[in-house]
Amino acid sequence: MRSTLFELGPYKVCMWNILTIAVSFFGAYVLSKIFRRSVKRYLTSANIHLEGRKATWFRLLSQSGFALAGYISVMSFNINNESVTFREFLDYNFIHTSKIKISFGNVTLVILIIFLSRVVLNIIRLFIQRRFKRSKRAQIGTEYVYIQVAKYIITVLAFVFVLAALDVDAKIFLGGSAALLVGIGLGLQDVFKDTFSGLVLLFEGSIRVGDVVEINDGKSSEPIVAKIIRINVRTTQIETRDGNILIVPNAKFTQEYIENWSHGSTLSRFRIPVTVAYGSDTQLVSELLKQAVFSHPKVNKSHGVSVRLNDFGENGLKMEVIFWADQSWDISICKSEIRFEIDRLFRHYGVRVPYPQRDVRIFDQKSEGM
Repeated sequence: MRSTLFELGPYKVCMWNILTIAVSFFGAYVLSKIFRRSVKRYLTSANIHLEGRKATWFRLLSQSGFALAGYISVMSFNINNESVTFREFLDYNFIHTSKIKISFGNVTLVILIIFLSRVVLNIIRLFIQRRFKRSKRAQIGTEYVYIQVAKYIITVLAFVFVLAALDVDAKIFLGGSAALLVGIGLGLQDVFKDTFSGLVLLFEGSIRVGDVVEINDGKSSEPIVAKIIRINVRTTQIETRDGNILIVPNAKFTQEYIENWSHGSTLSRFRIPVTVAYGSDTQLVSELLKQAVFSHPKVNKSHGVSVRLNDFGENGLKMEVIFWADQSWDISICKSEIRFEIDRLFRHYGVRVPYPQRDVRIFDQKSEGM
């Protein structure tokens, strides 16, 4: 068990080292699961809900066992090596070139930077959420923008600190990647366009999380009405009325016509087309259409309802009823309910809705010749 399997720099690694490392981290994982499950069970039974700073400290405490597992793993090298200290192990450069020197201490520092960046992001998220809860005029979309911007800033700073921790000169990194960026720039034009559009959406605020928008996808004659769920750097997630989640490139929201129902006036004008048979009493039809619309509770009564005779169609009189209502998520259901009421009134008063008819004439060529 103590025989050397391979060498990690100046340190000899045996089977005992591998078993100690595996058992230490597996034990830390199991203890973390048991601790989180036990605490959550107790909090549930005591009807206690952790929020804010307490929830953050709970996550940190549940993951602290991994740091102890790392220390035990390093000290296990004393089994078949002479006087291995934790400091000496961290100072050893396992990658050593003329431009890059990376030690175990650098890797540990990188892990610590990533961990601290997540902690800082959680603290900032809690601070922003607390400030917005206190404000009565706060909007969910605005809160989401602040959190996303903070996330991007912390990610960039963490990346810079990681380069510094690895003793990598940022100029060398950027200079080496310049040729690569130029080479793939033409192939990633759409990606860059969507990324820039995502930043515009976040900072401009024309479309925010929670807004209801109307989008023309170009594939169907009817536009898509959807709710904004999440705005990422390159794409935006929307939820349709059918409950489907669609991922749309951000450039579509900045370069195409999008109607935002959540901005501006809450009222909008809607139309329901109707065709009645020739010879129908148009005055009666107009009154019935108005009656059906006014009977719906979500129709705005103060703006009035109007009926138009649009055209003399091939099969009947083409009319439409126009009304004002809130640009609600379920406006299609409201229009359907109005159509049901129109159909009931038409049948009650004998107003006939025509259907296409064709006359077929058959000529006998023999009889015509005689």
